[in-house]
Amino acid sequence: MNSVTLWVLARPDDPGLPVLGEAPPGVTFFVGSRPSDFDGQPDPDAILGCSNERSVLESLFRRAPRLRWVHSRSAGLDAVLFPALVESDVVLTNGRGVFSRSLAEFVIGAVLFFAKDFRRLVRSQDRGAWEPFEPADVAGRTLGIVGYGDIGRAVAERARPLGMRILALRRRPERSRQDPLLDELLPPEALVDLVGRADDVVVTLPLTPESRGFVGEAAIGAMRPTSVLMNVGRGPVVDEAALVRALTERRIRGAALDVFETEPLPAGHALYGLENVLLSPHCADNTPGWLEAAMRCFLRNLGRFRRGEVLENVVDKALGY
Repeated sequence: MNSVTLWVLARPDDPGLPVLGEAPPGVTFFVGSRPSDFDGQPDPDAILGCSNERSVLESLFRRAPRLRWVHSRSAGLDAVLFPALVESDVVLTNGRGVFSRSLAEFVIGAVLFFAKDFRRLVRSQDRGAWEPFEPADVAGRTLGIVGYGDIGRAVAERARPLGMRILALRRRPERSRQDPLLDELLPPEALVDLVGRADDVVVTLPLTPESRGFVGEAAIGAMRPTSVLMNVGRGPVVDEAALVRALTERRIRGAALDVFETEPLPAGHALYGLENVLLSPHCADNTPGWLEAAMRCFLRNLGRFRRGEVLENVVDKALGY
């Protein structure tokens, strides 16, 4: 086994750092949050990005002629895929899969929130009012999944036992043709068709040049008046202004959002004032133990890297995921 020099891009107080103590012998760590923190340190074989600040990572990349591997602790890569890395032979991996379960649970919670009208129940309870109504069934509803990767499939695994019918959209449909969880698999150009047939739509897409604004005015306009849009991918994938208009005009039932075009969501933003919206401050996957799980995902790959084995969660840098 070879020794490994690892630069860790993280704040000194990052709560995930203690997990690196579980690394096998032969790995030398250097931790910093600024390029100057690595001055005078041996050239790295690998870089672990815990705080994916693009300008800092780019600077470190230029100073690392021996670099063979970059790992992003998060699943999102929009702050990591700078041109020099994309064009290089350096392998890029990420935390794909670590966050899928918790995000899928948030999606199912949002489906139930609107179907059972929990906000209405809370309002009645606050007023001390006894106001019976007819909540909707989840069974029999159609769920459209825009982006059928790890998160999308985790959603399907939880939606299917509830009796939901599942349509999914995937850039490479051939990878999921035989998936027993799906009633139908569609290509990206069928987005408007998918959202028009779904009662609930969840967006799980990463942010790439192709996905920015992918769920736009036409798709949102094709949604049913009873439909709910949920986004647990990246904020800019959905045209936020078009979504706000649809929500304000009650052209769709509601939205459940964990991600936004600008984060933190600015004070006074229109989304704060809408009762048909469920907002989560990009923390739906920050469940207990999430940092430790993300770090151990890296450590498993670190062991493979030292042994010269093929790494897991390798990113197609050209595609961005």
